[in-house]
Amino acid sequence: MSKRASKRDRLESLRSSSDDIWFRWNRKNHYSIAALIPLVKGAGLADGPRKGVMLYSFATAQAQEIYEELSRSNVDAVYVAGGPHPSARPEEALRYFDYVAIGEGEETLPELIEMIKGGKDPSSVRGIAYKRGDQVVFTEKREPVDLDLYSPFEPPLLSPIEISRGCPWGCTYCQTPYLCGRKMRHRSIPVIVKYARFYSDLRFTSPNSMAYGSSGVQPRLDKVESLLKTLSELKKPIYFGTFPSEVRPDFVSEKSLDLIVKYCANRSLSIGGQSGSDRVLKAVGRGHDVNAVEVASDLCLEREITPNVDLIIGLPMETPEDQEKTLYLARDIVRKGGTVRAHYFTPLPGTPLENATPRPVEEKVALEIGRLAQKGKVTGKWTPQM
Repeated sequence: MSKRASKRDRLESLRSSSDDIWFRWNRKNHYSIAALIPLVKGAGLADGPRKGVMLYSFATAQAQEIYEELSRSNVDAVYVAGGPHPSARPEEALRYFDYVAIGEGEETLPELIEMIKGGKDPSSVRGIAYKRGDQVVFTEKREPVDLDLYSPFEPPLLSPIEISRGCPWGCTYCQTPYLCGRKMRHRSIPVIVKYARFYSDLRFTSPNSMAYGSSGVQPRLDKVESLLKTLSELKKPIYFGTFPSEVRPDFVSEKSLDLIVKYCANRSLSIGGQSGSDRVLKAVGRGHDVNAVEVASDLCLEREITPNVDLIIGLPMETPEDQEKTLYLARDIVRKGGTVRAHYFTPLPGTPLENATPRPVEEKVALEIGRLAQKGKVTGKWTPQM
């Protein structure tokens, strides 16, 4: 049986196991649903609205599509929204949904479903929003959860292992600190190992992989090494600091790269550089300068590790000169042997820049990045997408 068929069979088993509670599943929210489905025993996966309780988790990019689906639906169900976009825009989501779970769902979702099934007063459930008549009601906010108390996934639906959550930096374009808090939390090594056993190779999610075990302000490489050393005993390839995770440039050092070389299979590292302008980096609250990005890239290349640097173009405070500095940084990284993943700035709800207008991309910058992309050195989308 092919891997594709095997995966399809696993999903079909979930689709047939529901007790009238459904997760609206698609490829774009796979990781979220993998973490949420262990919370709701007997829930199934649906490719559209079904009768019962319909649970949606989505980001801003999927919001309009989801709203249109519900606008067309005649299915009699209780509709519940969660995830980055509904958490940041609960009033908007409540035009289409009956309830919004705000922020982390591990504690909120089971209580909310119990309330729905039992016909109880929703005001008893913390961390939700709902309508009472024309008024939007917000219940008491929840504290961040202890990750060790909850599964990162439950077979047959798998996802990369979330090892850390939260970020102390508060970058103004990023939803992570506003959705998950500015205090970094980590899963313990025994729990990570437990779930690593489900994989033939190991991949992780974290706002900053090299911050494992730390506050996120200064690295604790002893904690990182303890994690990697323990995982290496499983005799499986380890991919650390690669997509869907990244590493802050100020956490890249000779010692941290030594750990990659010693324990990991990857010979590339995803680095969050974001801009080639010190002025822009300061304005968005990155907490590092351009030199840190350059040094991190050079240290990688010295160890034959390819730096794959994330850069954002179109941040609202950019000037043409700032964009040219980012282009210069991209050229320099590529010239030395690295690669770039470029992004056009998208204002995300719940962030300080949610109402900001993206800066148009200078024609010279767009053309030059396009040339680098044709050479296979740049990936991503660096111009506005219709």
